[in-house]
Amino acid sequence: MIAMPMTAQPEPPLPAASEEPMTCFVIGPIGNRHAEVGTTARDSYETSLEIFEKVVRPACAALGIEPLRSDQIQQAGEITEQICRHVLRSDVVIADVTGGNANVMYELGLRHTTGRLTIHIGEHGRLPFDISPIRTIMFERSRSGLVDARKELQEALARGLREGYAPLTPARILLGLRSREDGAPADGSGAATEDGPGLLDRFATVEAEMDIMTQGLETMTGLVNTIASLAEEFGPDMKRATAQGSPPSAALATARRFATALDGPAAELKACAADVTSRMSGIDSTVHASLDMFESAPQLWEGAAESRDFLLQLIGMSRASRDGLETLRLFRMMMEWLTTMSRDLRAPGRDIISALDLLTEAMARVETWDRRARALV
Repeated sequence: MIAMPMTAQPEPPLPAASEEPMTCFVIGPIGNRHAEVGTTARDSYETSLEIFEKVVRPACAALGIEPLRSDQIQQAGEITEQICRHVLRSDVVIADVTGGNANVMYELGLRHTTGRLTIHIGEHGRLPFDISPIRTIMFERSRSGLVDARKELQEALARGLREGYAPLTPARILLGLRSREDGAPADGSGAATEDGPGLLDRFATVEAEMDIMTQGLETMTGLVNTIASLAEEFGPDMKRATAQGSPPSAALATARRFATALDGPAAELKACAADVTSRMSGIDSTVHASLDMFESAPQLWEGAAESRDFLLQLIGMSRASRDGLETLRLFRMMMEWLTTMSRDLRAPGRDIISALDLLTEAMARVETWDRRARALV
């Protein structure tokens, strides 16, 4: 055997020091993948997984982030404790607040105490009222809607990682940070930051959004009138078909024709209500911010015609909303009755009821504006 000369082998280079990978936890309605097809639990699982795979994961992947859902946790242990640890310790939390799931709201409340980057996403028309002042990336469950949501989420993630995240009220209190009220001088000077909107900027924003929202409300009014006219048109036929001695098949045939006529206006009404509600969320926070400025420095706006006109506009909207709410209440009762008549009427009836509930929620916010505005006038 020939002895080979022993030569010194170079030591492999040490791996370069690298930062810990960024952690991202996703909270949302999980459902149950093992439930029977067609059940609520299975539908919830499939829809939430679609949002995760088509919106959250690709948005995170573009920034080198690997998101994690609770049903993907592999470690052994108590699942509740593991979820709480991820919620509290992750660098980023993305919360799907669609439908206001109770577990999601609990986990989100815990997260808000940390002051860390948290991004809300949610389906149009299905946002919980309690967190409506917090900016939310809203999506429509369509191909283009999910693509738009992914792009918006990616931008929000990049901006949050680049510029940081302003702690919400729970975190400010726990961390001893100054709130907006604590930081505002008594005379109102410095009420607006260098880059923040001033009072006139807020007026302009609200005015533009209200014009669009008013158009949406007018469209909804027209659709409600269309639906009411259809109800009047089919009313006599329904009455005859349900009269004593008439065969059930006659009533069912009339109900099916009525349902077909309702399908289009009902779906359009629901979509329009979702748009109005989503705009109302943004308007609501701006209106309250403007009213906060009025309250903190009354000497700066008292006597200004623009300010008084703004307050009177809020009060006028409240008067109109009260009349509309009573009409909506009665119309909703009629729709509930219709959904009991036939299976065919349930789908359009539910769309109409959903739209009316969204509109009622939006109008309830106007009542809050009214109370604050009246106290200032």
